Amino acid sequence: MDQNGKKENGERRTSFDYEAIAASSKFRKLISSKKKLIIPMTILFLAFYFALPVLTSYTKILNKPAIGDITWAWLFATAQFIMTWILCTVYVKKAATFDHLAEEVLAENTEKGEQAK
Repeated sequence: MDQNGKKENGERRTSFDYEAIAASSKFRKLISSKKKLIIPMTILFLAFYFALPVLTSYTKILNKPAIGDITWAWLFATAQFIMTWILCTVYVKKAATFDHLAEEVLAENTEKGEQAK
């Protein structure tokens, strides 16, 4: 790194005011939107995940045949794999929005930092 804060590969090292970032409305919007997605998805995942062992251990509901000799327990277990892929896909698609908001927050803070110099 040279005296001007540039790395050897030409990138410029930027320092951020993390308190200003945390206080910005865009950052709060980012955190809020992530919470609105992640918390319900986590609750759904955990409820669906723990339902299988609870229902198979304490009830006989899933022991009934659904399709031929295949019971509801096997369908429920397969549905857990499907649910995991769906939740992963939804999050990956929404992560692009989160990344865009994060870039806006950093760009806004970088501009303010450069103007202050």
